[in-house]
This record gives sequence, C-alpha cells and structure tokens, in this order.
Amino acid sequence: MLKITLVKSMIGRPEKHRNVLRGMGLTKLNRTVELQNTPSVRGMVDKVSHLVVAEEK
Repeated sequence: MLKITLVKSMIGRPEKHRNVLRGMGLTKLNRTVELQNTPSVRGMVDKVSHLVVAEEK
C-alpha cells in the first residue's frame, strides 16, 4: 500500500497533472489516500511527484 498526500495546490498546474490527481482521488490540499502499490499508481505518483508525498505503508 502507498499513502499519498497532496501537499501543494493544483492551481495553475497543467490539466494533465490535475487529471492525474483527480484519478488518484486527491481533490483538496492535505488530503490523504491509500492506494495499492502497482506500476500504474507508481507512474501516476512520478508524474506529480512535485505536488505529493508518497510513503510506503
């Protein structure tokens, strides 16, 4: 499992980044979601790594 927290705002970010964040279920600042540690989720985290903090649980 990965614990992913949105730590920077998505305001002013490209639409692709916003779509990735919404796809992970992150819509508000400091919101945390737990997702399975799969290659697709890892790829999503890599795309927006400057906006989120990911911890392995």
